[in-house]
Amino acid sequence: MRHVAFTTLLAFLLAAAATARAADRPPNVIIVFCDDMGYADIGPFGSKKIHGYTTPHLDRMAEEGMTFTDFYVGRSFCTPSRAALLTGCIPTRVGIGGNFGPHSTTGLHPDEMTIADLLKQKNYATGCFGKWHLGHKEKFLPPNQGFDEYFGIPYSNDMWPFHPGVRHLPMEQRIKRWPHLPLYEGTKIINPQVMPKDQVGLTTKLTERAVQFINKNKDKPFFIYLPNPQPHVPLFVSDKFKDKTKGGLFGDVINEIDWQVGQLIAALKKHNIDEHTLLVFTSDNGPWMSYGEHAGSAKPLREGKGTNFEGGFRVPCVMRWPGKIPAGKVCKEVAGTIDLLPTIARHSGAPLPKKKIDGKDITALMFAEMNAKSPHEVFYHYDGGNRLMALRSGKWKLMFAQGYRSMPEGRVAKNGIPVKYDRGNIPLSLFNLETDIGETTNVADQYPEVVTKLQKYAAAMRKELGDGNKNVGTERRPIGR
Repeated sequence: MRHVAFTTLLAFLLAAAATARAADRPPNVIIVFCDDMGYADIGPFGSKKIHGYTTPHLDRMAEEGMTFTDFYVGRSFCTPSRAALLTGCIPTRVGIGGNFGPHSTTGLHPDEMTIADLLKQKNYATGCFGKWHLGHKEKFLPPNQGFDEYFGIPYSNDMWPFHPGVRHLPMEQRIKRWPHLPLYEGTKIINPQVMPKDQVGLTTKLTERAVQFINKNKDKPFFIYLPNPQPHVPLFVSDKFKDKTKGGLFGDVINEIDWQVGQLIAALKKHNIDEHTLLVFTSDNGPWMSYGEHAGSAKPLREGKGTNFEGGFRVPCVMRWPGKIPAGKVCKEVAGTIDLLPTIARHSGAPLPKKKIDGKDITALMFAEMNAKSPHEVFYHYDGGNRLMALRSGKWKLMFAQGYRSMPEGRVAKNGIPVKYDRGNIPLSLFNLETDIGETTNVADQYPEVVTKLQKYAAAMRKELGDGNKNVGTERRPIGR
């Protein structure tokens, strides 16, 4: 009995010592950044009602943390959205417009400070596991952008010879359009030809690598950036999750991502660093609606990926930091991925980048401080051509006249083969997102003073960051070449 008591006491003292060591250092940070996950694709935002499946780990994460209902990404597709998160900047500020691909020779400029660069100033261990998509030339890869470790793919998992648009062609013709997708370890290619069987196990492998990173760095501050390649099409799921949900293949994929979150939290608890870790779960943009059953949902928002409507830019977000972020809270203030860098800087003690950023410290929102309001007077939305297309201020959203792609009700893609979008056009439009979350009613004629006010903000931003690729403004920085 004395031996049992001694063992119990020793375990308690070791746990207490680990907790004390963690409390004496800056907090750990984990960002899980899904690909093409829509607003309604996880439990806290309605997946059971819309898709028929649940996400128990994310539900628990929301119960123990905070959901953000009005959380925005930097652009409604992959590359610029990642640039915004990692640099705290509107993508146009760092020169990034559209997506990079296997034939690109550009990338995120190495002179830009990423969250990983920022945290290296405070001796954090930094790891990136997943889809990078900020340039695949060596100078642009994660190990040259502040990360100690990198394991993953350099761009989207559909940029390969098995893309639906080229599968009907002979392989030699496919390769001209989409060369083989490589898998990287650091700056080295460890698998030059990722095949479907490799993608089946990729989510699990990324999870295992992240957990290994936690195990290895449990006694020092660490930053994990986990940009999931899923649920971007083509969808792949491991055998242990296949056919396990009522949501079809898409639901199975989300279920595995939910398991991933559970594994991360379990690893944190195992090492008694759970209360010293900020965990952020969000997505890079809305759903790719042309893929129908293999895509998610942005309901009740309008449209999805690739548009300037809420369904493209507004994404689900859950944050958890036991003892810091109060449990079970909902934040309805405007915030976004650009705010993560300055917020992390505050809590790590790392100095902010010397170059101008657009993000703001959202600690007051995260900690549910009394009467906390969004630090953003205006939130700007540029498109892939670096044109200012929309802006939000409080409950108001102004969209400039533009064309857009639209997926009509009832047109649903099957088996991962996309259907065509319709094309639509809207005039200069003002929406009250407080009463019209679906952007159905243009009230510009009713509130001309609001339109005028927002147009003045737009004019000032156009002077700063330009409007299009010919008018670059005074503060747009160069892309990496």
